[in-house]
Amino acid sequence: MEITRRDLGALVPALLVAPRILRDTAEPVDVPTLAFGAFPYDKIPMHVSNGTESRPVFKGKLPTGEAVEVHETTLPPGSAPHPPHRHEHSEMWLVREGTVEFTVNGNSFRVGPGSVGLATSNDLHGIRNPGDVPAAYFVVAVGPGAAG
Repeated sequence: MEITRRDLGALVPALLVAPRILRDTAEPVDVPTLAFGAFPYDKIPMHVSNGTESRPVFKGKLPTGEAVEVHETTLPPGSAPHPPHRHEHSEMWLVREGTVEFTVNGNSFRVGPGSVGLATSNDLHGIRNPGDVPAAYFVVAVGPGAAG
């Protein structure tokens, strides 16, 4: 098969956008590699936005290369942190107190303290507090983009 100048010219647009696609999907260069340690709850700073409290525990990559991020969220009764969405990394919710309802690909689950929910890569998912008291849960995100 012979490649013509026209064939090469048709490839130019793809070659121009390829570095951007690779850059946008790769982990950020400055993501720290995590080391062992302890993260005392009372030492983690709390952020409040629209009545939702969050505590960023840590974010980085494991020595084996996986991106990971952990945070704790407290939702007021009847609220959700954001609309359902998708992303490349997987997420686990570990319910600490209250009741949450998480939805994954149209399936809803209502769970309480000690329960765990899972959304894998590219699942459409969301979480809300259907109860009349605050609900607190930890999120563990693992995979591409989790530490970005």
